Amino acid sequence: MIQETVTILAVDDIPDNLFILESILGDIDNYKLDCVTDGEAALKYVANQPPELILLDVMMPGLDGYEVTRRIRQNKSLPYIPILLVTAHDHSSLTEGLDSGADDFIRKPFDINELMARVRSLIRLKRSIDEQSEMIRQRDDFVARLTHDLRTPLVAATRMLNLSLEGVFGEPPAEMSEAISNVITNNENLLQMTNTLLQVYRHEAGQKKLVLSQISIYDLAKGIVQELKPLADEKGIALTLDISESTLSTGGDRTMGDRIELRRLLTNLIGNAIKFTDKGSITVRLSINPHTCEAIPSPEAIEIAVIDTGAGIAPDSQERIFEWFYQGDHMRAGSGLGLHLSKRIAEMHQGTLALESEVGKGSTFTLALPKLLTAKA
Repeated sequence: MIQETVTILAVDDIPDNLFILESILGDIDNYKLDCVTDGEAALKYVANQPPELILLDVMMPGLDGYEVTRRIRQNKSLPYIPILLVTAHDHSSLTEGLDSGADDFIRKPFDINELMARVRSLIRLKRSIDEQSEMIRQRDDFVARLTHDLRTPLVAATRMLNLSLEGVFGEPPAEMSEAISNVITNNENLLQMTNTLLQVYRHEAGQKKLVLSQISIYDLAKGIVQELKPLADEKGIALTLDISESTLSTGGDRTMGDRIELRRLLTNLIGNAIKFTDKGSITVRLSINPHTCEAIPSPEAIEIAVIDTGAGIAPDSQERIFEWFYQGDHMRAGSGLGLHLSKRIAEMHQGTLALESEVGKGSTFTLALPKLLTAKA
């Protein structure tokens, strides 16, 4: 069995130390050892050709091993690369190294057998994580292809069913019309789920690009409320939009965002509120407040709170409500994708989406978005 070559990068400002590593690791047939003598050179090497393992000296002039580790871990475009710190220092320095993102350490002067064991262990870890990442990629690719391919037959089937219901192929009996209507409804629900799943995949895979423009959140929310109000009226629920006159008069409701994606987010939040509220009211409240977290880059944030008097959400479900496919235990729970996608959209806009809820007293989903520093009339 032919073993794959393992590329190892050794980083040390002392040539003698690199020579020792070369003499130890260079005798292993499937190990390819490359050496650099400073942190900047290490970062350039990793950016151009990520190795399978990095042996990194802690004390170096310029960028030390801690800073090199931090920068590698901060680069999200890189695959996972195990980092073995080589140090002669005490426990506190090891703590700093591990906190910065290193995977393991070995003290100088090191035992050859110990070094080899740690190298083998980290290479096994690398291979295991790479295999898991590949499985996840294949799964996501399958889901994307499946959902994309499902859309065409669903649309075609729904179109033919609508034609049948309209009597194009002959007037259907009343019982058949009812059955066809039920099938159309189920097809439309499945198509909506398919579209949502495809959107989630695109966001997760980093394939979704935002088309930014200046948006009035009030105008956007007003249109969605008007569109969904008939659904609330059918259930006897009051659906209102609440915003102060001062906010409107100063144009303080404006943000930079992707209109389609923010519309998708707000439609999902308000639609869910209608779905899970059987009596009482739903209020969509817009306000301007000092930002409450570092994720929002502006001094003030536009907050859109969707407040309902529905069944509420249990504490254990609140902790997982934004996870992939989490449906909760409500009998009307959907695919478990809508809220996950909503949170992703909020984060892509440098915003946040939070939940406050109490069983039997309703829920409040609050979207916070950066407010434009200089609003245009």
